[in-house]
Amino acid sequence: MQRSRRTLLVASTLAAALPLPALASSRRILTPMTDGPFYPARAWRERWTDWDADLTRVEREGRVLVAQGEHLGLEGAVVDTAGRLVDGADVEIWQCDAMAVYRHPRVSAEAGRFDPGFQGFGAATSGPRGEFRFRTIKPVPYPGRTPHIHVKLRHASFGELTSQLFLAGDPGNERDFLWRRVPDEDRPGLAMALRPGAAGSGLAWQARHALVVPA
Repeated sequence: MQRSRRTLLVASTLAAALPLPALASSRRILTPMTDGPFYPARAWRERWTDWDADLTRVEREGRVLVAQGEHLGLEGAVVDTAGRLVDGADVEIWQCDAMAVYRHPRVSAEAGRFDPGFQGFGAATSGPRGEFRFRTIKPVPYPGRTPHIHVKLRHASFGELTSQLFLAGDPGNERDFLWRRVPDEDRPGLAMALRPGAAGSGLAWQARHALVVPA
């Protein structure tokens, strides 16, 4: 999808609606990273139908299962380094469940060893003002890794970009081999600042974060 006139809004407009230190301090793109070993292949995902933007509820055989862990509302906007909001961008996220297990064909789906109420992968499309929204869980440490959420973006204007989002201030970050490789000036763009969820939302936490892509 080509970028539309609706995306030609300056970064100050986004900052007013989305006051994020990462956007205020720089317009550096998300640090590119690999998919990692647990990005679920499209062919495997096509066997299921429940890959929406709410990773905390899974429908199976007429039942709705709810994810374990602390539920997190993750929202923000896709913006390029020129300050333009990007509508129509595909946004994907994936992460391990509260038991530190990924939903992936290489991971055994043995009962009791994973959370059946967690999708593990979700997809959304950025709206007219570049906005996106997910409901997921606060990421937990994975063996050898600090808490993180994988993110992949696609759009005709910039192609494809894969990166990861970390928890701002998490003590595990400084021990994480990927976080340590990120230059200090690029870290704000990857660090999600969590705040308590709004009353009645059913969310333990909320985060608003800009995803910066190449112009």
